[in-house]
Amino acid sequence: MTLTPTCTCEKLETTEIVYVQDQLPATEAIEKLSEFFAALKDPTRLRILHALFVSSMCVCDIASTLGMSQSAISHQLKILRQAALVRYEKRGKSVFYYLADDHVHSIINQSYTHIME
Repeated sequence: MTLTPTCTCEKLETTEIVYVQDQLPATEAIEKLSEFFAALKDPTRLRILHALFVSSMCVCDIASTLGMSQSAISHQLKILRQAALVRYEKRGKSVFYYLADDHVHSIINQSYTHIME
């Protein structure tokens, strides 16, 4: 079986292709970015992040806010911590979670704005 080319567009010059290839992030960076977005794919994790936009919260307060068990929230927070999306701070016997930095808030806000357009 012989395949016939289906691309009828004007192809880029080799130098342009090399330039584009040089601009691509390293494979390791792409893998980290993929892991980052994978952490955002779960609706519960997005709800947790939105709750933390408003206020830092302990696990039990997040669980109450979202109507879920503390163990379910803890599991999701672990994934968010590993993705560097949230951090925590011990206050006495309690542990409070908060967004890791302003970038997290910005990424979620821009994504939300994008889908609402």
